[in-house]
Amino acid sequence: MPKDIDPKTTPHHVAIIMDGNGRWAQQRGRPRLFGHHAGARRVREIVEACPDLGVKYLTIFAFSTENWKRTQTEVAGLMTLFRKYLEREAKDLFEAGVCVRFIGDRVRLDDKLVSLMDELELLTADNDRVHLTVALNYGGRDEVTRAAKRLAYEIEQGRLTHDDVDAETLSKFLDTHVLPDPDLVIRTSGEARISNFLLWQSAYAEYEFVNTLWPDFTRDEFAKVLVNFGGRARRFGAVPA
Repeated sequence: MPKDIDPKTTPHHVAIIMDGNGRWAQQRGRPRLFGHHAGARRVREIVEACPDLGVKYLTIFAFSTENWKRTQTEVAGLMTLFRKYLEREAKDLFEAGVCVRFIGDRVRLDDKLVSLMDELELLTADNDRVHLTVALNYGGRDEVTRAAKRLAYEIEQGRLTHDDVDAETLSKFLDTHVLPDPDLVIRTSGEARISNFLLWQSAYAEYEFVNTLWPDFTRDEFAKVLVNFGGRARRFGAVPA
């Protein structure tokens, strides 16, 4: 671990909105998909850096429920990229001790991609060095809506009553029910918005908006953000003594 990172203040769970792939490619006169491929390579570097930086859980925003609005060419290219990435990286992720999970609605994804996702989750289920969660066809509002429907069904079936419903109960129906809430959410590319990402879970997360485009977001810059986080006072709504 770098000497300027204090393990006592390192965020346990970091979530990243990986923004800027398209602009990175356009700055180089290349198609947007060129940037997405570069962004996929950057994912590997950041995942590999997590153990040395003291980050146990990493959640990345790969494709949102709103991203279907992009051109058919870009969406098709992204889906192909996801499939190839899972095929290419599965063995290395397993051997590196990474436990991979996917969150989001899988219904709209093609069968081949879903099969690869299932296989990778099963392959890496017992790993514990880094927990990598990939948000794919994910939206925070969609997640809460799906959770509310499942909760309503349990009430309808008589397994719960309305008196059982509280924040803790609803959390158990979220895609992230096995994960701790994020301590830090990073968004690259200079945009300062949360884009429907982990709305429920990030209620008390710290946010860091960096100007760097995702393909240029290096391990060193990641480390600097973690150092900045260590200097923040997290009060969770309370007043410091």
